[in-house]
Amino acid sequence: MLNANLSQTLNVSTEQTYAGLLGRILFTTLTGMPCCLFLLINGIMLFTLRSKAVFRETSRYILLYNLLFADTFMLAVSQLLYIMAACRLITTYPVCGVVTLLTILTNEISPLTLVVMCLERYVAVCYPLRHATIITVRNTAGAIVVVWAFSSLNVLIRVLLLLDFPFEDLGSLQMTEICSLIAVSIGPMSDIYDKAYTGFVFVSAGVTVTCSYIGVMVAATSASTDKASARKGRNTLLLHLVQLGLSLLSTMHSSMIVSLSTTLPTSQIIRIRSIFYVFIYVLPRCLSSLIYGLRDQTIRPVLMYYLCCRLPKFQ
Repeated sequence: MLNANLSQTLNVSTEQTYAGLLGRILFTTLTGMPCCLFLLINGIMLFTLRSKAVFRETSRYILLYNLLFADTFMLAVSQLLYIMAACRLITTYPVCGVVTLLTILTNEISPLTLVVMCLERYVAVCYPLRHATIITVRNTAGAIVVVWAFSSLNVLIRVLLLLDFPFEDLGSLQMTEICSLIAVSIGPMSDIYDKAYTGFVFVSAGVTVTCSYIGVMVAATSASTDKASARKGRNTLLLHLVQLGLSLLSTMHSSMIVSLSTTLPTSQIIRIRSIFYVFIYVLPRCLSSLIYGLRDQTIRPVLMYYLCCRLPKFQ
C-alpha cells in the first residue's frame, strides 16, 4: 500500500512537472514568434535602406537606418536574454554585465535619434530654403556620432559604478539568479544614477519633440508654408512623440516588475514579464519599420518588393 501511494504521488508530481514544462515552452514560443517575425521585417528594412543611392545619400533615411539598426540590435539582445530566462540559464556577472550594457547602449540610442529626426523635420518645414545647407550628410553623420558617444558615455559611467562594488567579497562570480538589468544593478548609486539619467534624457527629449511639434503647428498657419508639407511633418512628429513615450515605458519596465514582485507570486511575475516584453520591448522596436515602410512613398515600393522575396535589384 505504501509503495502504491508513493508511486501515485511520483506520477502526479511528474505529470505536473511535465505540464509546467510544456506550458512554459508553449508560452515562450508564442511570445518569441512576434520577436522573430519583427527581426525579419527590420532586417529587410535595413537591407532596403542600403539598396538604393537615394536612401544612402538622404539625411532622413540615414537617421532612420541608425534608429532601425539600434532597435534591431536591441531586439536581438533582448530576445537572447528572454531565451536565457525561459531556459533558466544562469551566467556569471561579467557575461551578464556585458549583455545588459549592450542592451542599455542600444536602448538609449532610440530616443536620442528620435530627437535628431524631429529636429530634421522641424528644419524641413520651418526653414525649407535652408534645409539643404543645414541638414547635410556630413552634419547628419556628425549628429549620429554625438548620439553614440553620449550613449557610450552613459555605459562607461555605469561600468565605473559597477567597479566600485566589492566583488572580492562574493564567494563566486557565478550568479544565483537569471541575468537581467535588475540583477546587475548593484548598489544604491547605480539605481540613483539610472533614475537621474532616464529622467534627464526623457525630459530633454520630450521638451525638444514637443517644441518641434509646436513650431511646425505654428508654421502650418503661415501663408508662406507648404500646407501639405507642414501637415505631413506634424503627423511625423506626433508619431515620434508616441515612439518616445513607448521608449520611456521600456526604461520603466524593471521598476514595474520590481513593484509587482512584492505582491504577486513568481509564476505570475514570469508571465507578466513575458507579456511586458512583447508589448513594451518588441512592438515599439517595430514601429519605425511599420510607420516608414507604409507611409513613405519612396520606401514602400522597394520594401514591398523585398518582402515578396524578389531579391534581384528593384527596377
